[in-house]
This record gives sequence, structure tokens and C-alpha cells, in this order.
Amino acid sequence: MKPFLQRLYSYVCGVLICLSLMACAGDALQSGLDPFAPMVFKEGTTAMPLNPPNKSTLQPFYVSQATIFKFAVDTNSILIGADGVTRYIVVITNPSGETQAQYEGIRCDSFQWRLYGNFESGVWKENPLAAWREIKSNVPNRYQAALAQGAFCNMAMQDKNIQNILQNLGSKSFTGSIAPPPF
Repeated sequence: MKPFLQRLYSYVCGVLICLSLMACAGDALQSGLDPFAPMVFKEGTTAMPLNPPNKSTLQPFYVSQATIFKFAVDTNSILIGADGVTRYIVVITNPSGETQAQYEGIRCDSFQWRLYGNFESGVWKENPLAAWREIKSNVPNRYQAALAQGAFCNMAMQDKNIQNILQNLGSKSFTGSIAPPPF
């Protein structure tokens, strides 16, 4: 009877060792299931807009006292992506009245922006060098910072409510930068 118990003991130990090794194979840090593991950003697909900016839905917004340009967002173009990117069309007007339209995205979690393309000669053209860049807050033409701080982001989180974004873009409640006092 003693050899039978020894053999049973050996089998039980072997099974326990196999179970322990199998438990190690399901390491949460390797499988990505660990809620405390850093998340890796994966951008969704981005299609260029089909239409030019809609002049009737352009919402001007204040950027800074130091800029000579005027800025507006096509409110119909704002897309709140599930990937954490808010995409939009911005129209920039220079002092002589010429305009440039750009399709861009903002990431609130990393405070970055990306230029997807420009509207040129009646069509959208993709930017082949599109890359995520840091949003700069201390430059005169800081419109990405104004949009991120004043409308698209709630601290470092993407605002997922389009009504909040549209309300924040309104000229009386926009907080992307403090407008100079009227003369």
C-alpha cells in the first residue's frame, strides 16, 4: 500500500506544478488585461471629409491677443472618436481675408494634435507627413491649445458630449483663452 500512496503523491505534486505553470502563462501584464498596466494608444481609421467647410456652421473662437489671424471651427465637422481623438475642420483667415481649411485631430490625454489634411483647389488633400505633435500653449497662433482647453477636453479627458463642446465654443462662454477687454 505504501508504494501506491507514494505514486499518488507524485501524481498530485505533478498536477499542482503543471497548474502553477499554467497560471503563470496567463500573466495579466502580458495579456493586457491588467487594469493598472499602461494603455497603448491605437488610433482608429480617419477618412478625409467629403465636403468643404460649411460657412453657415462656422463658429469663430478667440485664440490670443498676439495673433493676427481669425479662427473658426465647422461645428458640423466635429467628430468625437471612440479612440479618444476629437476630429474637426478649422478655418484660418489671414489679415487680407484669404482662408485656409484644415482637417485636424486633438488628443486630450496626451495634449497632442495632428494635421490630417488641407482643403486645396476644391478638394481635400491628405497630409502624407501627418504625425502627432505637442500642443503649444505659449505661441501666438495657439488655436489647438484654445480648442483643447476651451472646448474639446475636460482636463486631460476627451469631452464626449457634443452639446457641451458646442456650448463651450460659444463666444460668450469660450474659455480657451481670456479675450482682451473691449476698448
